[in-house]
Amino acid sequence: MKKENWISRFVLVLLVGLVMISCKNESKKSVDTLDEEEFSRVVIGAERLLDEDYFPFISGKKVALVTNHTGVLPDGRHLVDMLYENEQVDLTLLFGPEHGIRGEEDTHVSDGKDSRTGLPVISLYGKVRKPSTEMLEGIDVIIFDIQDIGARFYTYIATMNHVLEAAAENDIPYLVLDRPNAIGGVYVDGPVGEHQKEPVTGVDQLPIVHGMTVGELAKMFNEERTKNGLKKADLTVVKMKNYEREKWYDETGLPWIKPSPNMLTLTTAALYPMTCLLEGTNMSEARGTLHPFEHIGATWVDGKALADKLNSYELEGVSFRPSQFTPAEIVDGIKIYPPKFLGERCESALITVEDRTNFASAQAGVYMMKALYELYPEKLEWKAERMDRLLKTSSVREGVLNGESPEEIIQQWSEGLDDFKKVRSGYLLY
Repeated sequence: MKKENWISRFVLVLLVGLVMISCKNESKKSVDTLDEEEFSRVVIGAERLLDEDYFPFISGKKVALVTNHTGVLPDGRHLVDMLYENEQVDLTLLFGPEHGIRGEEDTHVSDGKDSRTGLPVISLYGKVRKPSTEMLEGIDVIIFDIQDIGARFYTYIATMNHVLEAAAENDIPYLVLDRPNAIGGVYVDGPVGEHQKEPVTGVDQLPIVHGMTVGELAKMFNEERTKNGLKKADLTVVKMKNYEREKWYDETGLPWIKPSPNMLTLTTAALYPMTCLLEGTNMSEARGTLHPFEHIGATWVDGKALADKLNSYELEGVSFRPSQFTPAEIVDGIKIYPPKFLGERCESALITVEDRTNFASAQAGVYMMKALYELYPEKLEWKAERMDRLLKTSSVREGVLNGESPEEIIQQWSEGLDDFKKVRSGYLLY
């Protein structure tokens, strides 16, 4: 072999090797230094709180935090602990919603101290629903960070709005750290209630399924206050990154933390807008079991007959089969508020979600009530006040009792729902 050929080949091999090493290192570097926006996981508002865009809101300030056990970062750290340990933040006071700061209660929660930090905790689910001026004395900024599920009668969004009202009335800046709508931000349905022509300043003007994030709701409630001549809060919504409205919670890349003792899974959340209506009757939604809101049952129900009746409606996205359950006092390690039929075997129709994107949960609730009334007119008892409060109208209950078809009942809420959708469209952040 000629000397110059050997040298040429050696140089070529050396250059190829150097290029491969360089590419490998560059590849590793690009993965290590990718911006968060290039990953598919949703980045929640709480993760951005210490960013340079938002940290000035809380640095050197006396902070009140409204949160619970869902107020955690994807790495498992709780926002309470993160802020408490930050020397530049004076976390002074905690406000707890229904179920408490650490999510360990299924009843009204009392004031107390946080078990880990010793910080004072004021309950906003009991006699007090809105912070008073005295409670907020000395507070420079209020933060809200709680995972909602997307149904009007889930109480966390009412707590968020009560605090917004207090922030406005007391001239205290309010930061809402946004999180995903667990059941997606597209489907919007249900009766708007008797207040459909009023500005959307609170939960009473929402349909059962609102299709909004907590941050979007805060923005809407706050801006709509001006239409009632009310003062707005100095509101800042810390938006998410990588969030898309179509995403359900299991598509966000975030860990599921049950938002409350009876909201065990995302399936529970999907069915909640439908079967929560059973709280307005003497029927059980299977509280006290590992599958709450997935059953429709009672001690006097024929599970097969009920499942057959519900399947006859051919509701899109769900099916029903006969089953049974026995409510217990303790579920998943937490003592449950005494459920209906405690310790008694109940036959039921068990709901299977087959196509969640096409499942109209609010409408399915009407078909459910129609089936129960037709099958068990003598056994079914209506808790009228509770039912009408859940629906924000008496028209659904009265329609069932008067023999109207589910389609006729559902049609009655279309005008109010269309009006809400128009208002809603102006406040969407994603």
